[in-house]
Amino acid sequence: MSDSRIGTTVTHRRYVPYSHAHYAGNLVDGAYSLGLFGDVATELCILLDGDEGLFASYSDVQFKAPVRAGDVLENTATLIRAGTRSRVMDFAVIVVARGAATAEAPGAAAVLTPPVVATTATGTVVVPPSDSAD
Repeated sequence: MSDSRIGTTVTHRRYVPYSHAHYAGNLVDGAYSLGLFGDVATELCILLDGDEGLFASYSDVQFKAPVRAGDVLENTATLIRAGTRSRVMDFAVIVVARGAATAEAPGAAAVLTPPVVATTATGTVVVPPSDSAD
């Protein structure tokens, strides 16, 4: 039986403030992306199940490009499999704009064309059993 919820996607956008820079070059640590994955997973569970759910695990986390303070990120969660209580999701953090500050223009930024995939992962979230569970 096919689950019509498969393929449902939630997307958030977020500016990365300079207060989150953790390393030289205004780099942000990888845990920042994982936190964003938790946010979109929560919304996807609320949308599909009426509950925030609880993260159970990540698999295949890939840090493909740096995330920097001043970036604008697009964060997505897409449902790829649904069990009785488990929801398996694919995640991506994509850099859509990046700060390009200079001494003359400290607030300069540029839209990235094409956008840069920074982090990907697959994760499993569990939700309470539904009233209609077998």
